[in-house]
Amino acid sequence: MEELAVSYQSEAQLERSMYEQLIRKGYDPVVLSDYDALVENFRQQVNKFNKKKLEDTPLSDEEFTRLMTRIDKKSIFESAKILRDKVILQRDDGSEVYLELFDTREWCKNLFQVTTQTTVEGKYVNRYDITLLINGLPVVQIELKRRGLDFKEAFNQIQRYRKHSYKGLYRYLQIFVISNGVDTKYFANSDSDILFSYTFFWSDEKNSRISNLSVFTDTFLEKCHMAKMIARYMVINESDKLLMVMRPYQVYAVESLVKRALETKNNGYIWHTTGSGKTLTSFKSSQILANEPHIKKVFFLVDRKDLDSQTIAEFDKFEKGSVDTTDNTNKLVEQIQDMTKPLILTTIQKMANAVKNPRYAAIMEAYQEERVIFIIDECHRSQFGDMHTAISRHFKNAQYFGFTGTPRFEENKSQDGRVTADLFEKCLHTYLIKDAINDGNVLGFSVEYHRTFNAELDEEDETRVEAINTEEVWFHEDRMKLVVENIVDNHERKSRSKGYTGIFTVQSIPMLIKYYDLFKSYNHSFKIAGIFTYGANEESEGRDEHSRDSLERMMTDYNGLFLTNYTTDTFSSYFSDVSKRIKSAQIDILLVVNMFLTGFDSKTLNTLYVDKNLKYHDLIQAYSRTNRVEKATKPYGNIVCYRHLKKKTDEAIRLFSQTDSTDDVLMRSYQEYLNEFHASLKKVRDMAATPSAVDELQREEDQKAYIESFRDLTKVLVKLQTFTEFTFSPEELNITRQEYEDYKSKYLMLYERMKKHVDKASILQDIDFALELMHTDRINVSYIMNLLKDIDFNDAEDVKKKVKFIEDELDRADNEELRLKVDLVKGFLQRVVPTLTNESSIDETYITYEEEEREKEIQSFAKEVALEAEFLKTYIQEYEYSNIIKQSEISDSVKGGLLKKRKFSKRIVDFIVENTKRFA
Repeated sequence: MEELAVSYQSEAQLERSMYEQLIRKGYDPVVLSDYDALVENFRQQVNKFNKKKLEDTPLSDEEFTRLMTRIDKKSIFESAKILRDKVILQRDDGSEVYLELFDTREWCKNLFQVTTQTTVEGKYVNRYDITLLINGLPVVQIELKRRGLDFKEAFNQIQRYRKHSYKGLYRYLQIFVISNGVDTKYFANSDSDILFSYTFFWSDEKNSRISNLSVFTDTFLEKCHMAKMIARYMVINESDKLLMVMRPYQVYAVESLVKRALETKNNGYIWHTTGSGKTLTSFKSSQILANEPHIKKVFFLVDRKDLDSQTIAEFDKFEKGSVDTTDNTNKLVEQIQDMTKPLILTTIQKMANAVKNPRYAAIMEAYQEERVIFIIDECHRSQFGDMHTAISRHFKNAQYFGFTGTPRFEENKSQDGRVTADLFEKCLHTYLIKDAINDGNVLGFSVEYHRTFNAELDEEDETRVEAINTEEVWFHEDRMKLVVENIVDNHERKSRSKGYTGIFTVQSIPMLIKYYDLFKSYNHSFKIAGIFTYGANEESEGRDEHSRDSLERMMTDYNGLFLTNYTTDTFSSYFSDVSKRIKSAQIDILLVVNMFLTGFDSKTLNTLYVDKNLKYHDLIQAYSRTNRVEKATKPYGNIVCYRHLKKKTDEAIRLFSQTDSTDDVLMRSYQEYLNEFHASLKKVRDMAATPSAVDELQREEDQKAYIESFRDLTKVLVKLQTFTEFTFSPEELNITRQEYEDYKSKYLMLYERMKKHVDKASILQDIDFALELMHTDRINVSYIMNLLKDIDFNDAEDVKKKVKFIEDELDRADNEELRLKVDLVKGFLQRVVPTLTNESSIDETYITYEEEEREKEIQSFAKEVALEAEFLKTYIQEYEYSNIIKQSEISDSVKGGLLKKRKFSKRIVDFIVENTKRFA
């Protein structure tokens, strides 16, 4: 107990220091011992903040009750919208007043408070470390762990609080902060699960990390800055019904761009690496500038080929209906004429047509001298350079701001000899791939190079390499078969048993068709698809079929796999469907030439196979399709090259990292990870020489050390398993598969024991067990929920087909968690799905359905065993939180003799366990 007391005091000291620092920073201290005190304080603050609007007459009891009815007990998403809006309240005399909960424009004028150790009772008693309040509403929650502890334990603690006691006004929490004094991160609140990968470090403008709690408090939690983050740099994502908070480099980029636009007439560009969230940054910049009264129009330009269903959905998240998807330039010109529409999102191609076409000249002339701003996504593309002159003729006072992950330099200048700075002048902010990897915002790459022919060749001799770039060599059937065999033999492991998906990019359409047919000739269980654009009048001499006919064949196969009905006449719909299925890992390998290699985001894409020559921006753009952060089971993007691209890879990484080293971006070799595995295994065996020795670890500190050692061992194993040369060889790994599985069983046993005996003083309570590393199930609950989100509920035929597909997937699921829910999900499919629309939130609807079904089940069983339903719910809640079942209490609550008590008690205990497994 003495050691625990020291630990507690250390944590308390950290909290006290931070609390005092916040008071020095201008926060008013307030003592809020419990939830009632929080509500009473909110009443006082809302009266004070709205004093002028209330004409010095504070809200009466009835008025405050009406206000609470309007704002209380909403979802986190709804609360976030209410916070940023004005609340109309009817006063007792019948008049109406517009109350403000938060000033989003002059954020420094809000009222700021800090409180500590508020005790809140939900299902259980929880005590919160530090809470920051704006106008009486809790908006930032800080959880601390003592120095030396993994601060992910603070993250797990918040997850428990969110589940058990963040109710009522605590739904207004916008941002969480977690720290152990040395490392500090922040993240947005959400109604759904929050992944640790969505927690961010703060940094300065030059991307130097600010992780020390004291410095973080001075910078990020400075009153005006904290309020500005909530007011300006959080995004309400309408389509996913969630809150997003911007990362530091996004904030600095927006601020530097807005400053340049408002203070100068000069252009500029933002260089943020691919995968770092440029869309959000660029759109937020557009929104802020569009609200400036002296700026007449902000045009956000994208390339037509990037305007797929994903990009449209991305922009719709930030501003519903902001994208005009038609090819009709008239619609764009109508928007230009509409003075109430300051922000227009359109394609480069339509804008080019609007400025060149004489019939629109009169309308365009009205803007010749006006202040307009063009924001160009992926500005390294040559298309914008081609139309820049035409735009400049029409818009004399235009300013241009570009966003790119791969700028044009002298080394990779465009065909007409231009570099990015020629058009956009100055780089306003950079966030390079090495920065993003260091921050955990994107993944690094593990690149394998395979020789696919045996010619005597010095592969460093570029002249010789280029000399063999002939169809004769690259199209040779034996060579292509070697490639297909390599993919078929290794993709199961690369994709973690098909939990992830791959893209195979090849040099031409004929090569793609040949590869597709070769894959079909092999015996495998992978779902392979192909996509490309065919030429209407292409040369077909010497070929057996036109490429359109080849694509038609691929679509027929695809229709058979997924119960769809696409043809080349419905190509855009096919494209959208392929995009969705790559994102939900339903397609195992997609064959492409150029499509999907730029601008396509998918967390489930983890492997790129390459049989084409790539360099500079094309190479980085293609590789970056695999580097989106997901779970611990995706440690990096796998790149498998069947061409000698090592030199080109190193050149591209050096150019876009602005460094002489590739070590920050490329992962280590198989041998280096193998050495790390051996070192991790030694640590495990030092803790427990054999799996059975784990049972002898009595002290919690020793159990924790074993958990952390075995978890680290498994993380290295996950990396090793992605390499082609990996086999579970006892000679190489120094451990048999059976011994590893036995160690894993002990690890899971400790996890189960921790769940059953949750003790407030237990150091295991919030430890990160990283259970996703221990399982490789593909068809799990989140997979099924993603399939549901892909349904077009306005199309009855699509609903019918997709529901049938999901039912088939459910029937072959082997994930334990999902097997328990199969009947539930099928009931949802049959009874609820037919009533949904595209506006429905799948997550919310399913949660409501589950809660209703659980309630029915509890009521029915309680009646069966003649037990009060409320008693039964109390026992279930106790078990859910602490894994404790109070058998003697249950037995006492059963009326009747000893035999009946024994029989019914066992049934009740079994029901509690099963019900919790199915629903919790």
